Amino acid sequence: MKIAVVGGGSTYTPELVEGFARLLPEASLHLVDPAAERLAVVGPFARRLNPRVSWTTEPDEGLDGADIVVIQLRVGGQAARIHDETFPLRCGCVGQETTGAGGLAKAVRTVPVVLDIAERAARRAAPDAWIVNFTNPVGIVTRALLDAGHRAVGLCNVAIGFQRRFAELLGVPPEAVDLDHVGLNHLTWERAAYVDGIDRLPALMEKHLDDLATHVTLPAQVLSTLGSVPSYYLRYFYAHDAVVREETGRPTRAHEVAGIEAELLRLYADPALREKPPLLAKRGGAFYSEAAVGLITSLTRNDGGHHAVNVRNRGTLPFLPDDSVIEVTCAVDAEGATPCPVTPVGPMLSGLIGAVAAYEELAVAAAVHGGRSRVYSALLAHPLVGQHEQAEALADEVLA
Repeated sequence: MKIAVVGGGSTYTPELVEGFARLLPEASLHLVDPAAERLAVVGPFARRLNPRVSWTTEPDEGLDGADIVVIQLRVGGQAARIHDETFPLRCGCVGQETTGAGGLAKAVRTVPVVLDIAERAARRAAPDAWIVNFTNPVGIVTRALLDAGHRAVGLCNVAIGFQRRFAELLGVPPEAVDLDHVGLNHLTWERAAYVDGIDRLPALMEKHLDDLATHVTLPAQVLSTLGSVPSYYLRYFYAHDAVVREETGRPTRAHEVAGIEAELLRLYADPALREKPPLLAKRGGAFYSEAAVGLITSLTRNDGGHHAVNVRNRGTLPFLPDDSVIEVTCAVDAEGATPCPVTPVGPMLSGLIGAVAAYEELAVAAAVHGGRSRVYSALLAHPLVGQHEQAEALADEVLA
C-alpha cells in the first residue's frame, strides 16, 4: 500500500510515520512538500523511524499510484497562523486558526491549494484512492473536496482524544469505548460513551465532572447543563469574551508552536536521533497517528470499524441540509463512511450547529470563488463575528 503524505515536511510528520511503522508496517509512506529545506531534515529522520519512507518536492512523483492521499497542509506556515490568531482580536473577536475570522482566513488560503492537489491526485493516484483530509479547517476543506467530486473523508483527533480520556477514567481499553460524537468539525459534543452497550457517560460526569470541565477549560455548570462533554473548541463560543481578554496582548499558541518547531528541526537534524523526542508531544495533534491508521485500515481492509469522521449529512441531522458536512461516529469500509444512528439533537446543540453549518457553506463559496462580498457574508453569518462593523473590518484582513 502506497500512502502519499502531502505536507510531509511538517515537524509533526514523525509522529504519523512512527504510528504507521508500528500499526500498519506494510505501508510505504511518500512525503511530499515544496519546502525542500524542511523536507531534507524531516525526511531522513522519518526514515530512521520507518525504513519504508521516501520524500520528494514534486507532487506528481509522490502521488503516482498512491492508494491513500493524506493531506496535512499549512499554507503560509506559522507566520500565517500567527496572523490568523491575532488580527481578529483588534475587533474584539476570538483569534483562532480554525474558527471565526482566523479560520476563514485559513480556509481562503488553503482550499484552492488542497483542490489543486486533489485534481493532481485524481490524475496520478490509483483509480479508487481515498483522500484523507487532516487539513484545518477540516469541515470546510472536506466540504470543498466533496463539492468538487473527490473521494474524500475528513479526520480530526478530538474524538479519539476523548475516547482515550474516558477509557482511562473507566479503566477499560480504548477500543472498548464507542462514542456518541456529534456536531461539526471543532464544534462537537460527546453525548454518550458506550461500553458493552451501556452508556457510561452519566456516571463519568457524576464522578469526574470537575476533572472533565478542567480538561475542556469550561465551568462545570456548562457540562451539567448540556448533559454532555463539549469539545475544548466550544470554549471559543461558551466563553468568548473571557478568551478574548486572555489572548489580547499575549503571545499566541502559534508563537509557542513556532519555537517548538525550530527546536524539533534542530533535533531531527542529528543523525544519531532514532526515536521521537519528548518535545514532539508538545507540538499538538495527540493520537493523530492512531486515528489516521485506524481510518485507513477500515477504508482499505473493509472492516466496518467505527471512526469519528467528516462526511456529508444526508439526513443524519435532519435540521441541516443534506450536503452539509458533519462530524459523527461512522461505520467505515471500502465504500466510505456511513454515519451511525444519531439520537435526536436538542435545541441547545442544534441551534449552534445550524448557525455554524450555514457559515461553513458561505466560507466554502468564499474560498472557492473569492470576492470580498462573499468573505463579508461569511463573517456576518458566523456566531463569533456576526456584526456589520466587525465583519466589514475583518474582511480586509482575511483577504490580506
